[in-house]
Amino acid sequence: MINTRLSVAIHILALVATNPKLSSEQIADSVTTNPVVIRRISSELKKAGLLTARVGVSGFSLTKDPKDVTLLDVYKAVHIEKELFSIHDKPNPNCRVGKNIQGALDVIFESVQSAMENELNNKTLQEVMDHLFK
Repeated sequence: MINTRLSVAIHILALVATNPKLSSEQIADSVTTNPVVIRRISSELKKAGLLTARVGVSGFSLTKDPKDVTLLDVYKAVHIEKELFSIHDKPNPNCRVGKNIQGALDVIFESVQSAMENELNNKTLQEVMDHLFK
């Protein structure tokens, strides 16, 4: 399932790139969400090696230059589901379509996911920031 985790993570990284002294509360204010959500996603970004934070010091730092952070890096850091698309469970095996739908969709969905990941790999945080500040 596609959700807002990717866009929130990119939002966090863009804010940190422009002002590393922002607290999770200030970031949450920009995203208009709860600071707990920001801390949770920031934690995932830290585990992925995209953010760092110092104990006792407000704010975060990027570990790489924004031009070196691909959107695929961010996607992988916060994407919970292994696959973008899910196939419904237990279609009717006695139906011509039902017994074959999973195999047919597996091939198509795998191709679409691969294309999306390739595109995200070709886009960087810097490109997003360039669009923000035109």
